[in-house]
Amino acid sequence: MIHNFNLDDYALWTALVTPFDQQGNVDYDTLTTLVSEQEAAQNGILLLGSTGEGLALTLKEQQGIVEHVCQLKPSVPLMVAVGGSNLAQQKEWVSYCNQLPIHSYLLGSPLYAKPGAVGQTHWYESLLSESAHPCMLYNVPGRSGVSIPIETIENLKAHPNLWALKEASGNITQFEAYRQAAPNLALYSGDDALMPYFAQAGAKGLVSVAANAWPLQTHEFVRRSLSGQHPNLFAQWTRAINSLFAVANPIPVKVLMHQQGRLNSPLLRPPLTHLELTQTDCITTANDTILSWH
Repeated sequence: MIHNFNLDDYALWTALVTPFDQQGNVDYDTLTTLVSEQEAAQNGILLLGSTGEGLALTLKEQQGIVEHVCQLKPSVPLMVAVGGSNLAQQKEWVSYCNQLPIHSYLLGSPLYAKPGAVGQTHWYESLLSESAHPCMLYNVPGRSGVSIPIETIENLKAHPNLWALKEASGNITQFEAYRQAAPNLALYSGDDALMPYFAQAGAKGLVSVAANAWPLQTHEFVRRSLSGQHPNLFAQWTRAINSLFAVANPIPVKVLMHQQGRLNSPLLRPPLTHLELTQTDCITTANDTILSWH
């Protein structure tokens, strides 16, 4: 039975890391624990995003992860990432996941090709129409090489399966342009550090990397950001977040979670490696600071 969640009730979605064992295989026991931690914090869970190294996994591993988490029947909604550059394969993935008890999709921009408004409209419209669940589009030009054009949002805003947009360009002007083009679209910050500012601009919530390391604290921070409270924690938060992006995500957060004793291994899939992070004092200091809040 699929829970009937109101997705708008979840202001924080954790882009969950994929834990690996010492041999580089998916560590399903640890995955179970991570899901329980997010459930306890009442955070929505995003599987197989860039933080989850989704594109570095085999199809069998992707299927195994989604099926495993679905079997846990968490009391929070599940979102599954859809990303790549082959539209037919992505439609097959959506069709496969439609049969599982999930609740939403994160639809990434097509990689590498850098299509314009017409091509992106076709891409997203095809996936939205294939989906049996509400969808969040993902604007992340730093990874896809191109932003989602405003024209594409205008073309798609009436689609019944378009629910939200994750804005991760780091540009508040882009955020405002999307909000003006589609006032009814739920906009989420894709940048942990910018959440207080995006909240003031009308964001509904955050899709977070930091919530992997600090589930409860990040939940509280989002709540405070959305309530309009501006405690002196914001400067501390920004410094802590910066430490999680000292090198490519999710390297620092997986190293930190290993230090916390919550991952059995800091291993990542190539081309990413934990050996990239040669200095860990910053994440250790950030961890001490954030954990002192709660």
